[in-house]
Amino acid sequence: MPLLFSREGVGDEFLFLTLNFNTASKTDGIFFIMKKKLKVAITGGIGSGKSSVCEIINSKGYPVIYADDISKEILSTDKLIQQKVKTTFGVEAYINNKPNTKFLADKVFSDPQKVKKINSILHPPTIEKIKDMMEEKLSKSEMVFIEAALIYEAKMEDMFDYIIVVAAPEEIRISRTIESKGIDRSETIKRIKNQMPEEKKKKLADFVIENDGTIDHLKIKTNFILSILSSIKQ
Repeated sequence: MPLLFSREGVGDEFLFLTLNFNTASKTDGIFFIMKKKLKVAITGGIGSGKSSVCEIINSKGYPVIYADDISKEILSTDKLIQQKVKTTFGVEAYINNKPNTKFLADKVFSDPQKVKKINSILHPPTIEKIKDMMEEKLSKSEMVFIEAALIYEAKMEDMFDYIIVVAAPEEIRISRTIESKGIDRSETIKRIKNQMPEEKKKKLADFVIENDGTIDHLKIKTNFILSILSSIKQ
């Protein structure tokens, strides 16, 4: 016997699907709730602690996609992208078909105009890969998180339901970056200045995590936002 479907939209968050079986052997009025699946971006400047927030989220069982890892993979393996980078910045950009990270750091990523050029090459394929991976992850999970430093700069914000900005005072960001990346203070400050100002990102965000305390404080703040997002998707 056929299944008769009726549905009722409740706000933007829920969709109730009622199945009525036209047979005495089935139970009428079985209710299914189709939960809203969420795509959530996590962004913030260098040294803000995005990765720490993502580790906390991942420890709760939610998938996290790292845009920087995807971009690096494309830079390393995509032959068309490699050719575009060589044409734009010179053959020195690669050694034995592998990215010359020192050359790229010294000659490309230190110059804001050159950063814009390489981003224009890398962002389109990176964004497409992120879209594909989000759909794949959402087939098995109710929420997926994407860590990306340049959500607003790359105009990716419309891809997500919510955006979390991780923030911290500049001096804390500087000390964290010096410790984690092994670069000096002047280079760290240069990288911070090349990014969108933190205050501007905070104004655009749906949620802001001020990462200016201990890891335990960060866990409390992150878990609180997770509880809000979980209530939204139910």
